[in-house]
Amino acid sequence: MITYDPRYELPRDLEGYGEHSLNPQWPNNAKICLSFLLNYEEGGERTVLNGDAHSEPYLWEKGVSSTYLTGHRHISAESEYEYGSRSGAWRLLRLFKEMGWHFTSWAVAQAMEKNPSFARACVRDGHEIAAHGLRWLDISEYSVEQEREYIRENALSLERSTGVFPKGYFYGRASPNIRGLYPEVMKEMGRKLLYSSESCFNDDVPYWVDLPWEKELKEEEREGLLIIPYNYDCNDGKFYMSPGFTGTTYLEYLKSTFDMLYREGCNGSPKLMNVPMHSRILGKPGRAEDLRKFMLYVKEKAGDDCWVATREDIANHFKSRFPYVPGHLAPGHPNGLQT
Repeated sequence: MITYDPRYELPRDLEGYGEHSLNPQWPNNAKICLSFLLNYEEGGERTVLNGDAHSEPYLWEKGVSSTYLTGHRHISAESEYEYGSRSGAWRLLRLFKEMGWHFTSWAVAQAMEKNPSFARACVRDGHEIAAHGLRWLDISEYSVEQEREYIRENALSLERSTGVFPKGYFYGRASPNIRGLYPEVMKEMGRKLLYSSESCFNDDVPYWVDLPWEKELKEEEREGLLIIPYNYDCNDGKFYMSPGFTGTTYLEYLKSTFDMLYREGCNGSPKLMNVPMHSRILGKPGRAEDLRKFMLYVKEKAGDDCWVATREDIANHFKSRFPYVPGHLAPGHPNGLQT
């Protein structure tokens, strides 16, 4: 059963920045910020080898027609996930090296543990390691204490395997409490948290939220939580979830999204565009080629007007320009919170 703890529940905000949004003042007056995110999950998915009751039915090549086996291994599903770690991840790493760009990895801890050479290569090449769960599992029914321990071990495991402690997080399959609970756990651990992208698909620019458990503190002692919005509409998971979704469809949608946001930026309202990726999906040759075509399109169309950044880069920039003020999305922009 899913439980809601009022200490960690954030109210809804249906107004946001309003009609004119916020100019995040990207570095070098860039007209758009582009954030690539590699969901690295291979090795952390469900399998009886990991003590799970059934095989992994979610996000592999058979898509909506995929099945799972109870109490038995599903060799095809396992093999699809293995493609991501054995081949697809390296193809994407080579592609980003070719472009001279960096991504943020939503890193499942067990997946990184099982592929230490890739974990080290990500850090070596300058890519960000961010938390995506201890396992690639749905933990929405965890109690607060179970989730607290899960968060702690996730972060420590990533530090062990990569040498880097994650400064941001997106779980996607956690309880409603995680948005407020995660920063509390980091504070208890004495670790620095820069941002959250957890379950926030509600804007095109970063913003601050107040943490309920900080309300008893003096204003100067509150830290708030910086939100860097994420999305699903540009997610390569559409290849599996939407029959008929092709590489051409994917490329054209990415270009259309970029064109709209870039035009808005040229008109004085710069935005953030997210490109979520998976090693076993976008790492396949044909799809990786369409991703490369999009990258070249961005370079040709926008050049230096596009800032390609990790989430850590974005968080550091936003915090320097728009430091936290309790009760404000950004300085000068009061929260319009709705319950």
